[in-house]
Amino acid sequence: MNSLISIANQFTSVIKAMTPLGNGLINDTYLVTTDTTPFVLQRINASVFPKPHWIMENGLKMQLHLQQQSTIRLQIPVLIDTQAGEPYYQDDEEAIWRAQQYIEPTQSLERLRSFADAEQTGFALGHFHRLFSTLDPAVLHDTLPGFHITPEYLAHYYVIAKQSANTDRDCAAFIEQHEALAEVLEQAKHQGLLPIRVIHGDPKLNNFLFHQHEPVIVSLIDLDTVKPGLLHYDIGDCLRSCCHRVADDGFDLPLCEVILSHYLAETADFFTMAEYDFLYAAIQLIPFELGLRFYTDYLAGNHYFKVTDAEQNLRRARQQFRLCRSIMAQESALRDLIYACQIRVQS
Repeated sequence: MNSLISIANQFTSVIKAMTPLGNGLINDTYLVTTDTTPFVLQRINASVFPKPHWIMENGLKMQLHLQQQSTIRLQIPVLIDTQAGEPYYQDDEEAIWRAQQYIEPTQSLERLRSFADAEQTGFALGHFHRLFSTLDPAVLHDTLPGFHITPEYLAHYYVIAKQSANTDRDCAAFIEQHEALAEVLEQAKHQGLLPIRVIHGDPKLNNFLFHQHEPVIVSLIDLDTVKPGLLHYDIGDCLRSCCHRVADDGFDLPLCEVILSHYLAETADFFTMAEYDFLYAAIQLIPFELGLRFYTDYLAGNHYFKVTDAEQNLRRARQQFRLCRSIMAQESALRDLIYACQIRVQS
């Protein structure tokens, strides 16, 4: 704790309390209470992000872009300089620490509570994409090379699987049976069918901050993975997170329709016909991709995702593959739903 206080002192001279914040699987995050305004202190995980200073550069470019926008309905956390005027602090072990605005009164959710929450989630992701639709993605660093490039995850999995004696027959069979899913969006990108845009990279539900006393989302946080990419990776991941019924690992179609319709209402001005065409592929792909990543990490010894026991990543993989099966079983209904949402926003 003394070392943490010393690091926090790089950003403020008065510290009243420091407490762990959130349940993220990657970075170490703390809430720092001061005599004035609290802030979030976070150590960027360099074993996950090979060039953490790129994250900071991206954040500064995003802040500059937002200053030029006329209508902003989300609070994007503002970076706080060190007392020496630097955008981040590098400790004796060369770890990079940053401070950013603590947005309150807010709360994050693990499950949607209502269709009103679903409406807000769809709007918030769409508004985020709308805000950065005019930012050239080429000015941003790719802070996590290979992130959401499913064919690379698949190739890595096969390397790891050959070296592991701890395989799970059901997971291995599911991956082999559906490995063709990995190529669909990347092929469309390379063929020029899907444009490269600025994406959040990790819009799972608990990265949306809801107001504690009003039924609205006020912020979208955890911007480390903001990068050039396909909007479909964000859409698919958001729907995977929000529409996953934990009780049976099924995919909730009514919630999907609400989220998607409000998302498309925000993005209709720039969303292309091809982007509509590949929405189902995105919804199907992301649970497969995440299950593949969980399972690979399990085989490799649980080095990427934080775990509480040796089998947790295996359980996570099985859940995602069951969710993927549910999506496949509802393909016809999902395609009809997507078409209905498209007609609604275009009419």
